[in-house]
Amino acid sequence: MSDWSLSAIHHVGITVKDIERSIEFYRDVLGMVLAGRRECVDEKYVAQQTGYEGVQLSVASFRVHQDSPNSLEIVQYLNHQGDAVSTSTNQPGITHLCLVVDDLGAAYEKLLEQGVRFRSAPVEITAGPNKGGKVIYLYDPDDYVLEMFEPVMAAQ
Repeated sequence: MSDWSLSAIHHVGITVKDIERSIEFYRDVLGMVLAGRRECVDEKYVAQQTGYEGVQLSVASFRVHQDSPNSLEIVQYLNHQGDAVSTSTNQPGITHLCLVVDDLGAAYEKLLEQGVRFRSAPVEITAGPNKGGKVIYLYDPDDYVLEMFEPVMAAQ
């Protein structure tokens, strides 16, 4: 056994093409709380961490609500930009972020009215530990896949 251990998940990070567009989506469309914003992060340690000399990032952090212990971090590379990749969920290495909602039907209708793109209408979970709940995939402005999940307890 090692003499160290993991203690928590701090944040999930997503690289975006246009941070202002993404801030509008996560804050204004999904209703997340903008917890922090740094227009130009260019400290030397960030270049060492990322492996890109002289890198400059624009960063925003969100929380589901003000007291949430975990955050979503979105990052735009101001230099050293890469090309967009496929965000298809069947690609090894691709991730998705799952957000819990109390009424998936209402969330779906409201977000659909705002032009959010979905892979399908809400789907009932018919097997496994979340049986009776509902789930859906949707896309952020960079086609990153988000999942919304209504647990069975919320549906009752």
